[in-house]
Amino acid sequence: MVQLYNLHPFGSQRVVPCKQEPAHFCCGQDVLFVASTAASCRVEVFAVREQGRCEALGSFATLGPVLRMAHSSAGDYLVTIEEKSKTTFLRAYMNWRCMSAGSSRVCVRMVGHKMEESYSETLKEQMSVVEMPLSDPPLCISCCSVNGDLLVGCKNKLVMFCLKYRVINQNLTVLDFERSLILHIDNLIPAEVAFCARHIAITTELDVLILKLELVQQSADGTQQRPQRVSAPEKAVDGGSPSTHPLELELDEFIICQKPVELLGEESKLCEIPVTLESTELPTEDTKHFQVQYLLFRRFAPDQSPFGFCEETKLHSIQLLPVYQTAYEETENKRKLLSLFCFFSLPHVGYLYSIGKLVELISTYQYSEKSEQAVLTPQFLHVITSQNLQCFTVRCSAAAARGEDPYIDTMVKACPPVTLDVCTLRMQLFIGPRAICHFKNHIILLTKADTEDITERRKPARRMLSRKADSIKSRANSESEPGWNLYIINTVSTIQLYREMVDYSRTYENVKTESCIHLLSEAHLLVRAAIMDPYFLKSDEKEDLLRAFRESCAFLGDCYSRFDTKDYHLALPYYRMSGLSMTEVLKRLVSEGDEIQTYERGFIFYLTHSLNEDSNEELSKESGNKVLQIFYHADPVQLPHIVCSPSMRNICPLTAVKYLQKVEKMMPSVVLTLTKAFLALKMGDLTMYEHEMDSYKETVLACGFIGQPRLLQQRKEGIVTPTEFAVHLKEMQPGLLVAATVALHENSKIELEETDTFFKMLCNSSENTVPQLLMDFWEALLVVSSKEDILQELLLRVTSQYVWRISRKQLPDTKPLKTTEDLINSCSHFGLIAPWVSSIMSLGCSRDEDYHEDISRLQSLLCGQSINIASALPVLEPLTEADNVGLTIRVLCNTHLGKYEEAIDQLLRRCPDALVFYAQHELKGGSQALWWNKLLPELCKRTRLTGNDCPVLISSLRAETLSIVAMELELRDFLSLLPEDGTAAFFLPHLLHCSQRKLLT
Repeated sequence: MVQLYNLHPFGSQRVVPCKQEPAHFCCGQDVLFVASTAASCRVEVFAVREQGRCEALGSFATLGPVLRMAHSSAGDYLVTIEEKSKTTFLRAYMNWRCMSAGSSRVCVRMVGHKMEESYSETLKEQMSVVEMPLSDPPLCISCCSVNGDLLVGCKNKLVMFCLKYRVINQNLTVLDFERSLILHIDNLIPAEVAFCARHIAITTELDVLILKLELVQQSADGTQQRPQRVSAPEKAVDGGSPSTHPLELELDEFIICQKPVELLGEESKLCEIPVTLESTELPTEDTKHFQVQYLLFRRFAPDQSPFGFCEETKLHSIQLLPVYQTAYEETENKRKLLSLFCFFSLPHVGYLYSIGKLVELISTYQYSEKSEQAVLTPQFLHVITSQNLQCFTVRCSAAAARGEDPYIDTMVKACPPVTLDVCTLRMQLFIGPRAICHFKNHIILLTKADTEDITERRKPARRMLSRKADSIKSRANSESEPGWNLYIINTVSTIQLYREMVDYSRTYENVKTESCIHLLSEAHLLVRAAIMDPYFLKSDEKEDLLRAFRESCAFLGDCYSRFDTKDYHLALPYYRMSGLSMTEVLKRLVSEGDEIQTYERGFIFYLTHSLNEDSNEELSKESGNKVLQIFYHADPVQLPHIVCSPSMRNICPLTAVKYLQKVEKMMPSVVLTLTKAFLALKMGDLTMYEHEMDSYKETVLACGFIGQPRLLQQRKEGIVTPTEFAVHLKEMQPGLLVAATVALHENSKIELEETDTFFKMLCNSSENTVPQLLMDFWEALLVVSSKEDILQELLLRVTSQYVWRISRKQLPDTKPLKTTEDLINSCSHFGLIAPWVSSIMSLGCSRDEDYHEDISRLQSLLCGQSINIASALPVLEPLTEADNVGLTIRVLCNTHLGKYEEAIDQLLRRCPDALVFYAQHELKGGSQALWWNKLLPELCKRTRLTGNDCPVLISSLRAETLSIVAMELELRDFLSLLPEDGTAAFFLPHLLHCSQRKLLT
């Protein structure tokens, strides 16, 4: 793997025309602040234009020499730590831009000072300096890039100031601060702090601690929570006794050093650094309460050498880098923080951590020599050493992309891994680099050469970046030149560096495969990071970046297709992200007329998955035939499936058959035979078709379609459509078609709703018409399906269709594949038709004879035990009681629902001839009491009213009802049921039978 790519990320450089030697500097939104050394106590402000050109905006005096300074983009203020008379001060400079308009007025006020109307009006036209007094001297500062809050590091504590927008009147809003929180941290003197989105990173000389302030719910009574103290466990991190203080072991001849420690996530609580929170803001309804979450603790040991310890070993350049969610037009001004990264460095090695949902080390940077300072950007890490400005690649965009898009690392999308080796893009020689900061696409670099360095500068071997002709020299003569310069180095555009990376990758194309992929991955991440930039939508390079992103995906797809790598499968997602069609990919990878070209796994993997998708792209005849040839040599077992792809519609059927015949000799299969039959139909060769279809039994053929459903149905824009094969089977072998569709449904190859569309299109039926072939499918599916929800859906569907046909006197469009008797014998959901139903139907007229099959199927379903009658009642509503069919349906429904009395009343009123059959069949078990409680009194009552004119009622009373009652009841109970005005001779035989049964018992 190549670790140093001598690329050119740095473009032209310009000298910043400072009047005094810089001591500290920092960047604003579009400006550069430069604080001079102790002599002048001033801050110069320069506007940074295109290509790094500087324009002096003015300067303002400070209270004393600036020790630290930082700018906040939120609020556009500059905050400094200044020293005067051996006392340090913390000051914030607001509205500093008014000085560029010529105003020299300055207002100095205390933080939180209540401004009067007359006083505040002057703030519009003058710079405002906010003094922030502290009980302890400030040591370091950091501004939150998200909301502009300020964090100040002091000995044993951190103080947080919230940025406030105080509305004075409708025309004036003044920025101010409110000291809101103090973090007391015992035995810790911060060297540097970083603050972003309530995440706090602190370094001492050899320790790093990262904390997160979490919002907690306010108490029920609305009172402010007490200061929270987060204590570490008693057990020491290094396993030593917690009661032993390190200072007790320090002797003159020994130096005691603690062991290196790395604690991530929850384990970082073991760091033995307790934190106490003290809220200092005035409590209101909106008061926020925080608790501390430990994210990371790392302790380093001083470098050891044969000559002892290196005293210069200490941490520097702590930084929190936010990465935002990719901007879109509708949310352009609503940036969402996606990921957060933390960088810190030792003299010879730097560490980059992701501190999002998971805290992990993602990159380690080894420097070629001792570093002075480093600055992290979303695209690069810039490091200065004693002689070099070095540019390293970073993995922030790779980590953030995975947090933003759940489809990364799938068959749809890909991204180079976070663990990709870091490399050096450039090591640019400079004389005496001292400090560095970053601003958009500019690097601001302070160099300060020693006397020997100035001498060395005249040697031709020492090369620097060329200065522009219009650069302004800051010194008039050589006598006053102290050997320092402040440069603005313009980094080249993302597109330009991307092009250079792509061109450079070609040098490794045929020599070092992994290096080629690595460099193209770097180019991809470079463009991806630029697209994730919050200002991407306003970039002049927006379209070029999107085009480069797709192009980089195509290049990576080519690599994983052409090279034999373990990650060959990445060819598929990268090609998908590139937007290239299959035809375009084939042109990139397949040589014209090369019959002996070999193809790697990545290309075959891409083609296999692309052809198995429901794509609307159709390959040309030549491209399709070439694909057949590729698969015949590379993966012949896939050939039947490839032939059935919608993209291969234009292939020559005869050519495809020849390839399949060759494959069949090696690996015969049902799918291959069906595919040949499919092609035979395309060619119109019915002899060949019949020969292939006769090779297997029909049940085997039906199951064969499971292996390749596209033989029967294909998808166009998400809609299932039948193939020529399905149309032919519908005419010649409808039973096989239905059996195959059932097999596809049961193996999750087609959904139930999709079969509706499939059969309706196949039978040219309208949307509201159900063809008989679809009914055949539903009935066949009822036989094999075991899913309760599917069963109830099917039962309702077939019931609805039976009712529709019966009520509208509609005959099936084709002859049903099964009779009612077939369904009763093969499907448990169709029950035997009850004798009383047959009795009722036998009394009807012959006008329903044509619809006898649908009537008997419906009655058979209702005689079964599977259908949910309560759900089916609305469906059955069209069938009234006007005829015998309606009567059977009503009585069957009442019987299912346990409404036997209603059923008996209906039969007594409409068809008393069937009453005995009904009672014999239905009145059993718990419902048998209806014989004497309901049936006997009703029969007696109706016989009395009609006399001897109703022989059916008399027969029902005598034949079954009295016999059953005499057998089941006691004599006394039986007598109480008999009517007082009845004929004794009529009831006497049953009374004798009842009494004799009692004597026998």
